[in-house]
Order: sequence, then C-alpha cells, then structure tokens
Amino acid sequence: MPLAAGGMHASDLADRLGVSRQAVAQAVTALEQHDYVTRLANPDDARTRVIELRPRGRQALRVMRSNAIELERRWEQILGRRRLDELRETIEMLLAAPDSEEPDAAASPT
Repeated sequence: MPLAAGGMHASDLADRLGVSRQAVAQAVTALEQHDYVTRLANPDDARTRVIELRPRGRQALRVMRSNAIELERRWEQILGRRRLDELRETIEMLLAAPDSEEPDAAASPT
C-alpha cells in the first residue's frame, strides 16, 4: 500500500526504496519531528506501526509531484520525447543494477 494511499509499514517502505530499515527509521523520525508523517499503531498487528502522511506531508507530496511534472515537460522540450524516453530507460537500468562493494576488476590498474 503506498504511503500516500493511507499508510505503509517501515519495512515495506525500505524495500520499496531499496534502503535499510535503519535508514527509513532515521528518515521517518526526522519527518515526524517536522510534522510530515506520523507513526500509528497497526490495527492488524500490535507489534508494528504504520507510517502515514500528515496534512503537511500530503501538501509537500503534491508540490513535489507538480515540480516533477513541470521538470519532465521542460526536459521533453529540450530533448524531445524519444530521447527523454531513452534517458528514463537508462536511469532505470542504472537504478536496477546491483550494487557492488568491491571495485570492478576491469577498472583497477594491474
């Protein structure tokens, strides 16, 4: 369930973002301190809590979405639809690539 649609478990949010649960917990704590989100008891599982957007967080999300749409329009004017689609595909490939803790052997001097 997306955060904007009524709440999400921290572990689900971590999985969706591809980050650790600890990173989500730290971010949620900061967002909660600034009244963007709140943590509520999970009615289905008393051991967990659900993160929900507060009105301030919903407004911030609306602004971010609007800005993203406007940015995409500007990039399309500059690049054209085909090149923008290619850029999107390239970025998605980069984001989907597995992280490596060790440098690539091909990049290392021998």
